[in-house]
Amino acid sequence: MDPTTLEGLKAALAASPENDKLLTIVLTALLERGSAVEALAVLGARTPDDVATEDTRLLAAKVCLQAGEPSRALVFAGAESGQALLLRARALLALDRLPEGRDAYDRAVAQNSALEDPGLRQRLAARVRAFPGTEDRPTLKVIERGPRDGSDLGQLLVPEVEPVTFADVGGLDEIKDQIRKRIILPFQKPSLFQKFKKRVGGGILMFGPPGCGKTLLARATAGECQAHFFNVAISDVLDMYVGESESKLHAIFEKARAAPPAVVFFDEIEALGGKRQYSRESLTSKLVSQFLSEMDGFSRNNQGVLILGATNVPWSVDSAFLRPGRFDRFLFVPPPDRSARETILRLHLEGRPSQDSVDISYLAKNSAGFSGADLRHLVETAADHAIEATLAQGAEVPIEDDHLKAALREIKPTTLEWLTTARNYARYANEAGQYDAVLEFLQRFGKS
Repeated sequence: MDPTTLEGLKAALAASPENDKLLTIVLTALLERGSAVEALAVLGARTPDDVATEDTRLLAAKVCLQAGEPSRALVFAGAESGQALLLRARALLALDRLPEGRDAYDRAVAQNSALEDPGLRQRLAARVRAFPGTEDRPTLKVIERGPRDGSDLGQLLVPEVEPVTFADVGGLDEIKDQIRKRIILPFQKPSLFQKFKKRVGGGILMFGPPGCGKTLLARATAGECQAHFFNVAISDVLDMYVGESESKLHAIFEKARAAPPAVVFFDEIEALGGKRQYSRESLTSKLVSQFLSEMDGFSRNNQGVLILGATNVPWSVDSAFLRPGRFDRFLFVPPPDRSARETILRLHLEGRPSQDSVDISYLAKNSAGFSGADLRHLVETAADHAIEATLAQGAEVPIEDDHLKAALREIKPTTLEWLTTARNYARYANEAGQYDAVLEFLQRFGKS
């Protein structure tokens, strides 16, 4: 707005001071020019009662705040809308009333997540400590950020892991029943199983397409057993120096044996227990032999220790692992069926802003072959669409049916390639019947 026009509008406002629309235009123009002090002079001695609309009151609060009058800004930002609460938080920050400012900020974001401002939240999270001054030294204020008890460092080094149970795993009811009977019950009633000379523990190998919940099932099993859970990564075992990998593997098993009941989980187990005939390095063969010895060696006592393995390529695991006494239970973790997909979608939508009219059954029906990870990606993609709409509109837009259906058109199932490969092994390399569950799933795949 050019200066001549602005001066004319100011003159018109002086002649008609009750014109709310004209006041809004003049204050907005002055703020855009960075003339907050001049805008404050135009606002004059007006109070919230002298302003007709809520939008103009919020504009007046911005003027006061930018002109260095936070106390007066609080008077104009007295409403409970998200914008008013955010302005109130900024004014309270300027007044060093940080607890009240944090409360106002949290309520503003709870109403409208598009108002989130990490920089403001960080400044509100600080603490101001005042050191009284003397005649020779003024009062000193120190801003402290973060906890003073070192708990932030503890949280960084030892992150909290929430226990996972079968309630957190969507679908897979048949596998859950098998795990309850074969794994959880022996842990819960060890005396009964000892009477029948059944050992508590043993090994279970779960296989299936990537993203179908093998790792989550392992964590849930440990949660149901109320056992210590040791999640062994490949990097925890493999070492460049001769003999170190075997030593690390032995230490892991010794730690589990010392704290029964314990669940030791090896993900991507083919990296540690691959077929020895395909290995050109003697070091790999030694590691496999050490692994086999730890599971069922002459002097090993794994009573109360359950060993869980997961792999996407069971045909690459050394056959010695699959004999009774080691991984004697072979569980196929398939892509979720229709009802399981519906459950998984509801779990991933839970806690997110979403419309009640979302057609979950339609999504479940049209997502055959999707893994649990694919379904999570579908919901997160829909959330991205909702966030884009929220930022575009300036108000929170929940996840709508259209967002989910658009995401469904974008995402393709990632299990099909694995199922094609597994079908060949199930048809032509299934002498021991370990892939019978794969064949059964493929026969009803089209109906899921």
